[in-house]
Amino acid sequence: MSSSSSPSHPRIAIIGGGPGGLTLLLTLHNRGIPATLYEREASFSSRAHQGGTLDLGYDSGQRALRDNGLAALFAQHSRPEGDTNRFADSQKILGMVDADPNQDPRDLRPEIDRSILRKIMLDAMPADAVKWGHALTSVRSLEGSGGAHELTFANGHTAVCDVLVGADGAFSRVRPLVTSVVPIYHGVTGAEISLAPETVKLPELRETVEMVGRGSMWAVDKQRMLGAQINGSGRIRTYVWFLGPADWVLPADPAEARKALLERYDGWAPALRKLIEHCDPAAMHPRPLYHLPTDHRWEHVDGVTLLGDAAHLMSPFAGAGANLAMLDGLELGIVLADVVASGKGTKEREAAIAEWEEARMSEGRRVGAIAMRNLEGTFSVEGPSTDMAMDPELRRRA
Repeated sequence: MSSSSSPSHPRIAIIGGGPGGLTLLLTLHNRGIPATLYEREASFSSRAHQGGTLDLGYDSGQRALRDNGLAALFAQHSRPEGDTNRFADSQKILGMVDADPNQDPRDLRPEIDRSILRKIMLDAMPADAVKWGHALTSVRSLEGSGGAHELTFANGHTAVCDVLVGADGAFSRVRPLVTSVVPIYHGVTGAEISLAPETVKLPELRETVEMVGRGSMWAVDKQRMLGAQINGSGRIRTYVWFLGPADWVLPADPAEARKALLERYDGWAPALRKLIEHCDPAAMHPRPLYHLPTDHRWEHVDGVTLLGDAAHLMSPFAGAGANLAMLDGLELGIVLADVVASGKGTKEREAAIAEWEEARMSEGRRVGAIAMRNLEGTFSVEGPSTDMAMDPELRRRA
């Protein structure tokens, strides 16, 4: 990061290389604004096997890519047919919402693997714009500097920035600078597991694969859920969620982990249980669910802001996390670029960021309320009342 700046050309530091942080970096780069993104992972390939497929909305995630010249690459690598959802109970498929390639493109949400989306954005930027292996450990406000902060990382590196953007997820290290709220446990825990591509081809898994189909399958019964998705590589990733205490632990030994999960799904159809029985022993990860208060907001703090899960953490039950984060990053990038282009000073820059925050916090509260309603309905004693169909307005806008 540059060692000097002027009021119209701030030093910008982005913490976190998820979809939101990368979108912000890309948006700034495409508008001639230098910035540095610090990512705690050692390299692009770190944890590449984790995190599944994302369905990007036309006016949010897709817009962030279109506005940055990546629409053609998204079309090349995404899967419109993946926007298919099957709904089941513990025994059988109950219904399906299929992808229609002839529908209004604003209503179509093609799937793209998280790792591929990340590579598309990284390839569109200078390699040195991302500093891998930089885990933020502390932030020090520099008094009398108009909001500048000194950053210290676990590897000993330090940097000074005028604008610090926390895009560092659920347990953000930047969030405490602007608010005292902390993530709240939903009461739902579980694991992310998957069937390796070669396992998917086994004859004994034919019925299981057919149940998942070419998109996603959501099986819910008696406050338990199996959510399975086909990835571009052929891997089938499954989210195993159930009611449980926050301190529930997924056993470290894969055989014991399978046993613990299968006990939760005793009596379920054999084809569904095979998602657990045949899961990849090298790809089993705990996935408790947390959220921020649905009415969460903060007063602007000069030189600091948040986006994505750091700003409006919610469960995946609105299908909106990546879309919100990418739209956050796009619109913040445009705001900062406009401030620089117009030659405005620090005061005007902070006012513009504060205005952006209010708009995005409002949208986060709206979508967060939907995610909360969907999760509570899914895990209620009665179970989902609408086949888990997503709110139509959310599907268009999130």
